[in-house]
Amino acid sequence: MHILFWKKNPGFKREFKRWDRHVVLSKRQEFVFTTVLLTLGLILTQLVPVELRFIMVGALSIFAYCVSAIVLRDDLDGVEWFTLLVLPTLFTAGVTLFYFLLPARWITRVPVAVLYAIGMYALFLTENIYNVNSASNRAIALIRAAHSVGFILTLVSYYFILQATFAFRFPVILLTLVVGIISYILSLQALWAIELTGTISRRVYEISFSIAIILSMFAWTFSFWPVKLTQIVLLLSTVFYSTVGLGQQYLVERLYKKTATEFFIVSTIVLGIILLSTRFRGPV
Repeated sequence: MHILFWKKNPGFKREFKRWDRHVVLSKRQEFVFTTVLLTLGLILTQLVPVELRFIMVGALSIFAYCVSAIVLRDDLDGVEWFTLLVLPTLFTAGVTLFYFLLPARWITRVPVAVLYAIGMYALFLTENIYNVNSASNRAIALIRAAHSVGFILTLVSYYFILQATFAFRFPVILLTLVVGIISYILSLQALWAIELTGTISRRVYEISFSIAIILSMFAWTFSFWPVKLTQIVLLLSTVFYSTVGLGQQYLVERLYKKTATEFFIVSTIVLGIILLSTRFRGPV
């Protein structure tokens, strides 16, 4: 039936083709459109019944992976299906889970949704820069800016996911395992972004695994420590920041004594604050 329609209306067919060419979106327009869709999905998670919210988290995270693959489809190949797409997915999952911890008032949730939209758009721009540049171009200013934005959003994703994980009060063994897995995945993509190679190098695997072990040990130890959960998450996020930062400096062969000392001091200060605020008697 539709074939006969096209034969009887050749003019309409030409107009349709002309319209189809006109609606082609630019890369930035695709980023904006996708960001709006994901932000609306984030807000929608608060409008469904409570028992469906975790299903919505999974669905929105999968949707974020799929639409990220669509908008970053140019030159997307091999390991990039993981390294480029895992951060938009986990960033969405982390913000959505953190959304549940906020007071049930729009005055607090709307700003978070706006910040998510800004972060997601910046993340698309960052991953697109990674996608179109090779390792030989990593010294240019655009790549350095992308590294900074990517690292910040990686840290934000890590904090949000850990905040939700500790809030669920999982058993210690499961909690330690989750912290290790999240630490490994996020550190792996953050370190790969420094090299931007077609495969993940062995030293990136080894550094990421070491970071995951360190964070798992911290999570295990401080799960028995009489401090607030937010303090533990802050400590783990600080250690993650320091270890991944040291790993990135090592990969670019700029790991000087001064740099290592600065990262160490940051973690030591946070650890010292937590130890001083520890209450060994009475409720936390």
